[in-house]
Amino acid sequence: MTLRTTALAALLSSAAFATQAAAPAEVLANYADIALAGYEDSLETAKVLKTALETLVAEPTDANFEAAKSAWRAARVPYQQTEAFRFGNPVVDDWEGKVNAWPLDEGLIDYVAGDAGLNDQNPFSGANVIANPMLEVSGTTLDATVISPALLQEMHEIDGIEANVTTGYHAIEFLLWGQDLNGTDPGAGARPVSDFDAANCTGGNCDRRAEYLLAAADLLISDLEEAVALWTEGGQGRTDVTADDTQGLIMAFTGMGSLSYGEQAGERMKLGLLLHDPEEEHDCFSDNTHASHFYDGKGIQNVYLGSYERIDGSTVEGPLLCDVVATTDPALADALKADLEDTMAKLGAIVAQAEAGTAYDQLIGAGNEEGNAIVQAAIDALVAQTRNIERAVAAVGLEAIAVEGSDSLDDPIAVFQ
Repeated sequence: MTLRTTALAALLSSAAFATQAAAPAEVLANYADIALAGYEDSLETAKVLKTALETLVAEPTDANFEAAKSAWRAARVPYQQTEAFRFGNPVVDDWEGKVNAWPLDEGLIDYVAGDAGLNDQNPFSGANVIANPMLEVSGTTLDATVISPALLQEMHEIDGIEANVTTGYHAIEFLLWGQDLNGTDPGAGARPVSDFDAANCTGGNCDRRAEYLLAAADLLISDLEEAVALWTEGGQGRTDVTADDTQGLIMAFTGMGSLSYGEQAGERMKLGLLLHDPEEEHDCFSDNTHASHFYDGKGIQNVYLGSYERIDGSTVEGPLLCDVVATTDPALADALKADLEDTMAKLGAIVAQAEAGTAYDQLIGAGNEEGNAIVQAAIDALVAQTRNIERAVAAVGLEAIAVEGSDSLDDPIAVFQ
């Protein structure tokens, strides 16, 4: 990724908030409360997922397999809405890679079909932790006799290679679905439930595969407990956002803009569309990408509107970032609100396609002009709302934010070089 910087300094105009008194502090306190609620819900759904995985391992039936997959999908809903708290807040960025790193070289974890998923530039891409209790790669020896959360932590991004993902949602996703070998044709990963059935084992090492699955779930839970702690009273995430109104607002707007532009519109959507490559889709094993994109967009909207609907149906809400913008430019505040609504409609159109039977990887396929156009419309909406996020920053007296960029948007030719 490249960094797209709109200016050098970021100073809050005292005049902009002369009549606002404690309004920015109240907005930021609500922002932190929404973050906390989102991570608490993510933790709760991860615990439900762990229970479903334990049931699957104990009784590897088709029904329990489908229940585990459903629990994984449900766990993604609150988590994706927390991604708007990234980018502007360093402690969140330092933490996030533990749980949502992607794409991954799946051959590091388990068997792959032929040489699919192997990477000539990554010596660990075929290490297969599940099949090999002792790993010797590039002069490195690792004892993987017991697949524990500590082992997965040790191996995560080993050798400094980002694709060596051994933890988090996507490692669990791969173990549940297996590789999606359909390209841009219909179908997700199709791992058989017998891959977890020691009595009728397919794929080999069913006991170790189950061991890995549960260790990854335990680690996901402990990592999410860490995130919850960051946003409780006195936690570093909450403190960094609420200690200073200027810096807190910069963090909030930067998170919105960077997720909207460089991360979602660029790396997660435009890159895959340019290449027509399903390997670049976010939830590539499960064909759940449409939902992840939708809830990323929802998270941005939540921040601006100061509201989050919890998994129990209750709502966390309070003073709005939108109202901060409206203090100096009501028309712009409304325009950005409309932009966010338009983006959600465009992302909703992608969801509608998936629910009707056309998955995201099919939409970005070469030759699918209608599907490409649906995805491009959502990208355009995300880019457009980013422009108004930047205008909102200036309107409230913040002279600059640094918005994450992407070659796929900023320099598409570089993508093909």
